[in-house]
Amino acid sequence: QVQLVESGGGLVQAGDSLRLSCAASGRTFSRYVMGWFRQAPGKEREFVAAISASGANTYYTNSVKGRFTISRDNAKNTVYLQMNSLKSEDTGVYYCAANPAPVTAVSSRREYNYWGQGTQVTVSS
Repeated sequence: QVQLVESGGGLVQAGDSLRLSCAASGRTFSRYVMGWFRQAPGKEREFVAAISASGANTYYTNSVKGRFTISRDNAKNTVYLQMNSLKSEDTGVYYCAANPAPVTAVSSRREYNYWGQGTQVTVSS
């Protein structure tokens, strides 16, 4: 069992940066694949980024490649999402997700059993 708590969301202008954090409970964080998803009003929750348990491999949806960076600190049980050059279409509630490795399809919501409550990111144009 793992509990996830996101932080770092807020209201920013287009072109600004934000860093989201997701703190995980438990002693086996280093065995979990971690993902970030987002949900805009009236839309389905979509994949943003994921990172392997060791941190060696990262995955991104095309729309954030080159702008967002996912990373993790296994000593701190925390995963981060650095978001640069934010656009209005990045607005939404950002959720942290986790599942024990291996994960077959890191971009699929169904692969993750543990979710945080979400943090709101609003980008004004």
